[in-house]
Amino acid sequence: MLTLALFVTFCSSEIFFSEDFAGKNFVECGDGDPVKYCLDGWVVSEHKKSEAGNFLISAGKYFGDVEGDKGLKTGKDARFYQISAEMKKDFSNKDKPLIIQYSVKHEQKIDCGGAYMKILPAGLDQTDFSGDSPYNIMFGPDICGNTKRVHVIITYKGKNHLIKGTDIKAETDEWTHLYTLILRPDRSFEVLVDNKEVRKGSLLDNWDFLPAKQIKDPSVSKPADWVDEKEIVDPEAVKPEGWDDIPKQIADKEATRPSDWDTDLDGEWEAPLIDNPEYKGEWKAPRITNPAYKGEWVHPMIPNPEYVDDESIGKFESNKYVGIEIWQVKAGTIFDNFLVTDDEHTAKAWAEKTLQTQVGEKAAQQKEKEEKEKEAAEAAAASGGQEEAADAEDDGEGEDLEGLEFPDDGEDEGHDEL
Repeated sequence: MLTLALFVTFCSSEIFFSEDFAGKNFVECGDGDPVKYCLDGWVVSEHKKSEAGNFLISAGKYFGDVEGDKGLKTGKDARFYQISAEMKKDFSNKDKPLIIQYSVKHEQKIDCGGAYMKILPAGLDQTDFSGDSPYNIMFGPDICGNTKRVHVIITYKGKNHLIKGTDIKAETDEWTHLYTLILRPDRSFEVLVDNKEVRKGSLLDNWDFLPAKQIKDPSVSKPADWVDEKEIVDPEAVKPEGWDDIPKQIADKEATRPSDWDTDLDGEWEAPLIDNPEYKGEWKAPRITNPAYKGEWVHPMIPNPEYVDDESIGKFESNKYVGIEIWQVKAGTIFDNFLVTDDEHTAKAWAEKTLQTQVGEKAAQQKEKEEKEKEAAEAAAASGGQEEAADAEDDGEGEDLEGLEFPDDGEDEGHDEL
């Protein structure tokens, strides 16, 4: 029965969107001038026009499978990138999990730029997709300077709410990394990076969607006679007699007048001043425990009349598009392995497969390194052989000169012959 239940669950799961760009490329489309390029299943926004960067299809410098590792790459520095794709169908995640997953490869070792994606509802004009287009979720890495975080922004009642607490760390190296967001019907969530949990919990605890459940009672205030000072100045303390008569500095008794001191020219000699070791500073009365202290006053709390729970938080009636809408100072990021589904097992299986991409990339880099080392060694060996031959030739020429004799009857004539 358990096997049957798992089978039914698997069969009832659904993939709403997937894209790995294998076999795809941009092609010329339309009759406009300049030439327009299109990508099957995707629409490049025309919103930014001259400020927009160009997209490419590329597996990058290092890859395990030149076709299978292809992704959508940003191509020009300091540009906006806006592109979207329609899912298989418009769906609601009201009664089912929503899992968003994709990979990011910062091959350019990014220093500033976004790499997040968006889930958008019906009504999007894909040709005018921009930062002003309403979205349900914005998820993924954003890096600029010391800021290296993974955004998890969820829209509620028309307002975009950022996740609270410590930033979720974004990966910044040149390898492919996988980002996964899971929203569940019980209003719990989970964020995974490279298929490992980095944050989870309740939507209500990690976002400020709703006002506080309790507020300070506005009808109550701290009593005027409430004493919340733990310590007070000792009213019975008396400054010791003669305290103020002790000077801060005194003449140095060990100082002597310089032997070359001239009273007529230099004036009357006086010993220099030094800090008085007996000086105790300004007198202050000691502090004692306040006998009237009542403790810290705590403002009474009451239920917030404006608080109303809402089961719809994190649940959207319409999820129809995926989109990338970013700015990059340094281009070269590759987006790949997009998946939107309602089944966590499916997402996990896809994640495990996607992570093999990084294995292939590192193997390709290692192979290149070994080949370069081999070429360098061969070049050094060849260079060494040539040097040995040259040395041997030089040695032979030196031996030929040995035994030459110059005539005794005229040095100039002998040198002319040599």
